[in-house]
Amino acid sequence: MTAPTDQPAASTAQDIPLSTLMEAAVSAIGGAPRQGQQTMAEAVDLAMSGGRHLLVQAGTGTGKSLAYLVPALRHALVSGRPVVVSTATIALQTQIVSKDLPRLVEALAPHLPRTPTFALLKGRANYLCKHKIAGGYPVDIDAGALFAEASPDPSGSERLGTQVRRLRQWAEETDSGDRDSLEDAVSDRAWRQVSVTGTQCIGSACPMVEDCFAERSRERAREVDIVVTNHALLAIDAFDNHGIIPDHDVVVFDESHDLTSRVTSAVTEILNPGMLRGTVRDLRGLGVAATALDDASEELRESLELAPDGRVIGELPQRLADAITQLRVEARTAHSDAKDAGDDSSAGARKTVRANLQEIIDVCERLTAPAEDDVVSISHSQATGRSSIQVAPLSVAGAMRGAILEERTAVLTSATLALGGRFEPAAGEVGLARRDRMAMDELPSVEATGAWAGVDVGSPFEYRRQGILYTAQHLPQPGRDGPSLPMLDHLTELVDASGGGALCLFSSRRGAELAAEHARARLDLTIAVQGEDSMANLVRTFREDQDACLFGTLTLWQGVDVPGPSLRLVTIDRIPFPRPDEPLTAARQERIGQRGGNGFMSISAQHAALLLAQGAGRLIRSTEDRGMVAMLDPRLSTARYGGFLREAMPPLWTTSDPDVALGALRRLAEG
Repeated sequence: MTAPTDQPAASTAQDIPLSTLMEAAVSAIGGAPRQGQQTMAEAVDLAMSGGRHLLVQAGTGTGKSLAYLVPALRHALVSGRPVVVSTATIALQTQIVSKDLPRLVEALAPHLPRTPTFALLKGRANYLCKHKIAGGYPVDIDAGALFAEASPDPSGSERLGTQVRRLRQWAEETDSGDRDSLEDAVSDRAWRQVSVTGTQCIGSACPMVEDCFAERSRERAREVDIVVTNHALLAIDAFDNHGIIPDHDVVVFDESHDLTSRVTSAVTEILNPGMLRGTVRDLRGLGVAATALDDASEELRESLELAPDGRVIGELPQRLADAITQLRVEARTAHSDAKDAGDDSSAGARKTVRANLQEIIDVCERLTAPAEDDVVSISHSQATGRSSIQVAPLSVAGAMRGAILEERTAVLTSATLALGGRFEPAAGEVGLARRDRMAMDELPSVEATGAWAGVDVGSPFEYRRQGILYTAQHLPQPGRDGPSLPMLDHLTELVDASGGGALCLFSSRRGAELAAEHARARLDLTIAVQGEDSMANLVRTFREDQDACLFGTLTLWQGVDVPGPSLRLVTIDRIPFPRPDEPLTAARQERIGQRGGNGFMSISAQHAALLLAQGAGRLIRSTEDRGMVAMLDPRLSTARYGGFLREAMPPLWTTSDPDVALGALRRLAEG
């Protein structure tokens, strides 16, 4: 890719009207001008040039990617600094890098001083590590598994050793080393045998650093105008000053409805006996006995098993607190012992085990003296029989404000950002104050660094004409024991009436599997279930077969884009409230209640409204789409909070009459 030219040449981009670039971009993709898209592009351009934050709600069909990419490309050429575009999902990153940007660059190049450049930037663990493949790191796999026969195991899954050998062969052929370029997916465990995390990498000391796939991707990112990355990597880089992402003055957060949850997950720390056992094994591989650390690990396991499940309020149980204190001491000793362990060929192994030990030390210290807003919780998994303790921040607003928003201009956009017409909750989650909100025309004249504006540019779709929101009020209210038989029967009835073409969304994996089993026994349709294949293959099959059905959980509520007749029915099993005993949810609701607010509406209802808006938004993806969203939880119509939830969803025509719903689906199937 061509590096940006110097500032004088780039400055001429400022003289090119945004309207000219937008017209060229829209023409290149074969679309028609959309008022919402134009309004958004002008707002984004104003925010970028004025250095002010902006929140944009852009409904499905607006073409929001184009509306921020065009101003971003121009700003990068004017400023001489890259613009970072951050997304929550791989699907959107792929769309931007593989589809949107190539077409835009080609369309805009004749109007700009030079051809803009772009690159995708991912975390190190997404790339093959040539040094690890060459034996420079410990491998968490039995040698017997690597050299076992290539036949599948009894479950039909490809053996781990077979997957690893396939990856080693692919390593000789690939130009990118990027896991997403694999044609045949492998398990996470298999991928870990050929990759390293950022903390495990030995950096410039690596004998293969010149050929490193991850380093090549970072070098490309330092030379381009648009860097596409993900929320978690950007936040971790900003918080810890790793220097992975090039210096920039503007960041666009697409899919920003999911921004704070991704950042929270990225900074949540976990401690469990499993990670300790692996570290002890790696230490012994370097010749360090680690007996004391092994004993401390066993004491942690026993004390965790005795501790109650859920959020820890106040002090840790005494035995657990003592176990964590002792573990910190032994981990520090082992960290020192591993410094010179092994031989000259053990650099990778030493770096890996010392990085793991440092993570253990850090989380022990945080658990020993948690911050005021830290939420500590203990979980016992029935599926694995393992226990763990984790610590997460109650809010990431302060961290994001200090590390990201005070240093650069941020544009946040999503189809579901201003639930109930209010931008303030979304702004507050990332550290923007209610008092700093300004009108769009005030932004250029405001000097406050925290100033921000919010704008809703609507959607080009005629929702009431294109779709129906059906609420099955006659069904029983969902309980804790999974899907009821009346709900399963009615779901099957709806799918049968539509002749397939159904995306069936569930709040739990068990619910999806039970419903799929129920429907398969009664319908002669292709019914796929999340987990039976890779997500890419499932969605591709669903898209290509107009009568197929896809059943799944949270992943399918967001990011699935299937326009056309292949998706004509979306079913939702229940209002997706978070579990009331989920530690962070409970702590956040409690904090709001202490301040005089309504914790349930501010946290649980807001969470449910966001997911409902995203889930229902899967239905209408183009101006030609027709279909129905069927809500199988009567509380959407009967509960006092139902109105708030419905307001967040697309404004479809509504009914609660099952005969009307079934008749509409049959007519749609016939058409």
